Amino acid sequence: MKKIPAYFLLTAAGIVMLYPLLWLAGASFKSNSEIFSSVWFMPDSFDFQVYKNAWRTVTPYTMGHYFLNTFLIIIPKTVFAVLSSVIVAYGFARFDFPLKKFFFALLLGGMLMPSIVTVLPMFLLWSKLGVLDTYIPLTVPYLFASEGMFVFILVQFFKGVPKEFDEAARIDGCGTLRTLFFVLMPCIRPAVISIAVFTFLWTMNDFLTPLIMIQSVEKYPLSLALRLSVDSTGQNYEQNKLIALSIIGLIPSITVFAIAQKKFVSGITAGGLTG
Repeated sequence: MKKIPAYFLLTAAGIVMLYPLLWLAGASFKSNSEIFSSVWFMPDSFDFQVYKNAWRTVTPYTMGHYFLNTFLIIIPKTVFAVLSSVIVAYGFARFDFPLKKFFFALLLGGMLMPSIVTVLPMFLLWSKLGVLDTYIPLTVPYLFASEGMFVFILVQFFKGVPKEFDEAARIDGCGTLRTLFFVLMPCIRPAVISIAVFTFLWTMNDFLTPLIMIQSVEKYPLSLALRLSVDSTGQNYEQNKLIALSIIGLIPSITVFAIAQKKFVSGITAGGLTG
């Protein structure tokens, strides 16, 4: 009986947090006038034609094309981010080298710098290299552990793994890379999964970087394709169609988070306790 008030409060809080998503789903079936006239999420009728129209988009390409473009960015970007961050973090956590503390402090300082500051230099760099309007500017930087936060998180996890594991692996004949990938990485799997999920979600939501680096509509990711559904004034468009597009775009993020939720949460929690 003592837990009933707690359950009631948690249920009420859950409804409050979920209601915007329910409203979003219901609003995809409403007309513009209905959307702005009621806060109730249930529409007067359900017509899935709006989803068919949204899937076709206003461009010569369907949403499937933009999904493919998005995954052509996400997959290599995620792989690069995980591998490079793991290798760099392993170096900081397990090896001593000149100016180690200086470079680690430099890494931490980079975490404090807003990403918007690097957009113009990166644009000029890729322009000089002649690779604008390709996916290279969106993926290749992650080969060099460009996300300092990922390295910092992994360093804390590596420090939590006993060094006796490394010594036992060396006795068994493992080299440095085999020790890293076959002995230590399984121990820090929650952190690796957390990094992969973060990269996936951030890339799905990234609008500014693709907008600057990609000029061809054919190569647009999903985030830019959604913008094409709004006219230049931002007023005369079908709200339900844009909402339907948003819901379609949310499906991969929700699916990935649902699959990796357990490891993701344990990785974040353990990272907070390890440091």
